Amino acid sequence: MSISHNDAGQDLRTIVISGRLDVMGTDTVATRLMELTAAPKKGVVVDLSPLKFLASVGIRALITSAKAVQQRGAKMVLVVRGNSTVMMSLEATGVNELIPVFDNVADAERAAVG
Repeated sequence: MSISHNDAGQDLRTIVISGRLDVMGTDTVATRLMELTAAPKKGVVVDLSPLKFLASVGIRALITSAKAVQQRGAKMVLVVRGNSTVMMSLEATGVNELIPVFDNVADAERAAVG
């Protein structure tokens, strides 16, 4: 599993997580995700479209990060393929009702800074 990011100006950060966000290595990714979402950006897009599997520990990391972003007055959104197992996990746990989910990066970026 890997995590990377790209900044688009001063207002937007896009974070891409790929591989499997399961028990093995999630602590490392969760720590890195918290670091990346702590940047003083107006919007944060977390692109999970390359992710193949999302376990409950990964879901917890997303919720914790989203809350931290919201507490500083910014917005975090997710990008997830509509019929993926990752989307099914988000829907089954209700996370898609807590964190806005989009099926493409362009819409997510507009929502994150809008």
